[in-house]
Amino acid sequence: MKKRTDFLVLGSGIAGLTFALKASEYGKVMVITKSKLDDTNTKYAQGGIASVFREPDNFEKHISDTLIAGAGLCDESVVRMVVNEAPERIKDLIALGVPFDKKGDGTYDLAREGGHSEYRILHHKDKTGDAIEKALIEKIKDNPDIEIYENHFAIEVLTQHHLGVEVKRNFPGIKCYGAYVADLVNQKIITFLSKITVVATGGMGHVYLTTTNPEIATGDGIAMVYRAKGTIENMEFVQFHPTSLFDPNTRPSFLITEALRGYGAVLRNIKGESFMERYDSRGSLAPRDIVVRAIDTEMKMWGDDHVWLDCTHLDPEGLKDHFPTIHQHCLSRGIDFTKDMIPVVPAAHYSCGGVKVDMDGQSNIDRLYALGEVSSTGLHGANRLASNSLIEAAVYAHRAALHSGARLKDLDFEEKIPNWDYKGTTHLEEMVLITQSIKELQMIMSNYVGIVRSDLRLERALVRLEIIYQETESLYKRSLISQKICELRNLINVAYIIIKFARNRKESVGLHYSINYPKRAVTEF
Repeated sequence: MKKRTDFLVLGSGIAGLTFALKASEYGKVMVITKSKLDDTNTKYAQGGIASVFREPDNFEKHISDTLIAGAGLCDESVVRMVVNEAPERIKDLIALGVPFDKKGDGTYDLAREGGHSEYRILHHKDKTGDAIEKALIEKIKDNPDIEIYENHFAIEVLTQHHLGVEVKRNFPGIKCYGAYVADLVNQKIITFLSKITVVATGGMGHVYLTTTNPEIATGDGIAMVYRAKGTIENMEFVQFHPTSLFDPNTRPSFLITEALRGYGAVLRNIKGESFMERYDSRGSLAPRDIVVRAIDTEMKMWGDDHVWLDCTHLDPEGLKDHFPTIHQHCLSRGIDFTKDMIPVVPAAHYSCGGVKVDMDGQSNIDRLYALGEVSSTGLHGANRLASNSLIEAAVYAHRAALHSGARLKDLDFEEKIPNWDYKGTTHLEEMVLITQSIKELQMIMSNYVGIVRSDLRLERALVRLEIIYQETESLYKRSLISQKICELRNLINVAYIIIKFARNRKESVGLHYSINYPKRAVTEF
């Protein structure tokens, strides 16, 4: 079965939906999402979206903060472009109806987070991403030129490989013609042919045991593009959020936004000491890579499973008003954060690397764009500055829609792409084989390729991952397609790429810290 569309969008977060809305002005759009439309990383983004909005802030300050956080590995031209275009994209979101919080005088209530020198974070309470997602979905559903396919899982992007042409990495003429997509409800695979394909599938947090990401974050887009011989970069830079609620029995981990520290909360070790000043002059508002290593050090020093986040010295009513979601969630766990310190622990949160794209969001594969967390634009470098991710997605979705829309009239469908070949597959294998491999993979990555790494740990991880890879490929080739086996396969691909890049990085910089190369461990300011 084949379907045809001008624009095929894989993913339904801020990047995918913003692109879909803007691309619909040029042609027909189909949006594929493997769960419900709102089940995305965007929905769970608490803190906010960064943009210069008023004095004393200015573009140069935001640019400087981003470059410093990125530890010298940002592309400055990209940083300048995103920062300069951010205010217009914020205006787009406001026009869509996103209700960013305002003060009593009618001006926007700007927050500050770690690594930011000024108050520039627009937010809606502590559920900014949810507010953005709802506004986008409302417009998407009212748009007659956009079709939504929920519970559809993209398996592979289509290239000349599917026409029998041998495609090698760095092959100069790779083109994308759409994707094979599994209809999870009716259990059939559809060939979606498109003139433009957009991968906006989000992150890969579930490659680790502890993550703030929803269950859909299994690295699908990065893995698909990698298998299609697309260029991937900077995958060693995995951002662990310093503060997720410590609860080993709950997955994903509940995020405690960095904005709480921006509001005045203080990190304390198990003895109750404020420790961040020993690691950085900015204390609890230092960039995330510094904070997360400091927490990791304190936990190992005292032999405990968490540290504390202390809000008890702050105004109780102000806390509850600014952070109602966190307040209610903590209460449900028996914690009143106006009186009790919150137990927190680092958790895998964001991938700074991904599919390498140019300033219009296009990958090295022609007709294939990558937007949002799945992409590597050059904005984040070795460490993402807090709240820069949502604005990056908005800026690049806008640019990609303009760029691809202008090309549409010169493109056509590749009708020779065959339908999915079921030959050789028999039945669904026992789920225990898949779930056990996922657990083993997550243990390997968390223990050997986490916050602190070494050459020995990375080598050991690679050896153990190879066994899981061989078992899974054998399973995949003889099994009917299921979401879980595809996700396992994608997680293995992503884990391999992270290890590969980490082994090649012979220095400690930003989010990549190796005990074998510690000299550049702390970002220089």
